[in-house]
This record gives sequence, structure tokens and C-alpha cells, in this order.
Amino acid sequence: MAAMAVISFGIGPADAATYTLPPVNAKFDYQIGSPYTPPSGVQVVSRDRTATPAAGLYNICYVNAFQTQPDEISWWQANHDDLLLKDASGEYVVDGDWGENLLDVSTAAKRNAVAAIVNGWIDGCAARGFKAVEPDNIDSYERSDGLLTKANAIAYLKLLAPHAHDKGLAIAQKNTTDLGTAGKNAGLDFAVAEECGRYNECGDYTAVYGNNVIDIEYTRNAFTKACNSKGSSISIVLRDVLVTAPGSGTYKYDAC
Repeated sequence: MAAMAVISFGIGPADAATYTLPPVNAKFDYQIGSPYTPPSGVQVVSRDRTATPAAGLYNICYVNAFQTQPDEISWWQANHDDLLLKDASGEYVVDGDWGENLLDVSTAAKRNAVAAIVNGWIDGCAARGFKAVEPDNIDSYERSDGLLTKANAIAYLKLLAPHAHDKGLAIAQKNTTDLGTAGKNAGLDFAVAEECGRYNECGDYTAVYGNNVIDIEYTRNAFTKACNSKGSSISIVLRDVLVTAPGSGTYKYDAC
């Protein structure tokens, strides 16, 4: 297995928590849609926070930290409707591509309230045996009709990253090259990037996180392009866009 970076976090030995980054350029599988036995040679796998980690591997816990999962919208409406982003007319702001409501992290009070919920999920990731957390939709501010800002997102990440570290988890920047070094400065440790090969963005991530980057491509052409340019230094995988399991009819997987 490729070497993994072990990092201590805290002000002194008595309170320091240790967390480990994923091995660099390791064979990866993206299983956030449905868990299954990983292909031979896989060392790192990402699964949903409700799933059981894959035994013997480095497991990343997927958490939708900035938007709701479609099947959890009713829970948010019933229990935390004030934390769902609404426009001036009181209408929910929704990511139409995925049918997910945006969470409202526009004020310090709301960020703290949302973080209290999401950090509880992060606690669950740690308890299940995951080694890292992948908070998705950091770039939801770009879909907020101007109601959220990049500064809001970074301030919110500063509530999640130390909590993850304190629980012994590394934490990833998921997508968005717009952050530059701000994500790392907020405490993020590595990157999980979708289609950085397709959009010529892989170098933007490695400029910040070195080779601690995992790339998921959804087309064969983009996968080949990414492998040719970065396959010797970062983890790159080809998956179907719905990240289904073998036997689904749409499943596809390759790695370089």
C-alpha cells in the first residue's frame, strides 16, 4: 500500500488527535451510490455516511454537508425548516440538477446550527470506522441566487474541519477550484474532485494539495485524458454518473 501521511492535531500531547490522509496515488473506488465488494487492488473507497466501511481499506465518509439528500428533505422541513435556504418570497432554493434543498449557512448562528447537525454525522462516520470525511456541495453558494457567498462556505468549513480532526478524521475539499488555498487554510487536508480531467482542473487541486488528490471521471475520454496527464501521481477512477453497483446495467469502473 502507498504511504499514508499521519498528522497530529492539538495544542499538546494530552489533547492531540491523530488522523491519517489517504495513501497517494492509490487505487480508488467511488461507492457513494451503493456499497459493494471493491474491485481487486482497491486501497481507498468512499461510501455514504449510512454505509458500513469496507473492511481493511481506507474509507472516506460521504456527507452532503451543504445541501439535503433528496430523501431527507421532509426531515429537514419537519425539524429544521429554518435552516433551509429560502428566497425573498419564502420559496426554497433548490439545486435543480439533483433535487436537493440548499442549507442556509448565511449567518454565524445558522452556520453553528447546521454544523451541530452535520458534526453529529461526522461523529457517526468516526464511530463506524471511517478514516476521513468528504463534505459535498461546498460550491452550493454558486447555486444560491446570490443568497450565499464563498466566505459563508469557508466560515462553515472552519466549524467542520476541526471537529473532524478532533474525531481522528481527515477532511476533504470536495470539488470547486474557486476556493484556491482558502480550503486548506480552513483546515481541509486533501481533495476529492469530480471530472477535473474533463475540465482541465486537476492541476488546480494539486497546486494546493500536492498529490493528495482523488479524481472521479464519468466518461472514457476524460478518464483517458486524466490518466495520461496525472495518472502517475494522483488517484483516478472512471465511474458511472449514478455511481451504481455491479449488475445495475449502468455500472462502470476503471482505474489507472
